[in-house]
Amino acid sequence: MVKNKFVADYQINASKKIVFQYLSTASGLEEWFADEVRINEDKVYIFNFDGEDHPARLASQRINSHVKFEFFDPTNADEKDHAFIEFKLEENELTQTLFLKVIDYSDGYDDDELTAIWEGLVGKLKEIIGG
Repeated sequence: MVKNKFVADYQINASKKIVFQYLSTASGLEEWFADEVRINEDKVYIFNFDGEDHPARLASQRINSHVKFEFFDPTNADEKDHAFIEFKLEENELTQTLFLKVIDYSDGYDDDELTAIWEGLVGKLKEIIGG
């Protein structure tokens, strides 16, 4: 399938330190992003959505700045074009406003569907952190 790269920015009224916990830890991600998030003995994140597990590697992380999860199929070692989710925290230096940039590289959804999905997810995150 052809993958689609979706990018969106959301204003968050909270500190980078607080928001980052919800983007980078299994317990934080479980509160707003997935039904369940586990980390196995190989440090693989297992994201569960609607009863289905999706394994992902922590591809990159910079404390209080960004985190990227690369999803993979454990039965297809030759797969090269991995789906990924990346969260970046960017601050406007003039206004001190914090933005969450979401980069979703995946298949199965068009931009309108992804816009609705991410607005719902980020809305839930904002509710939890009060931002």
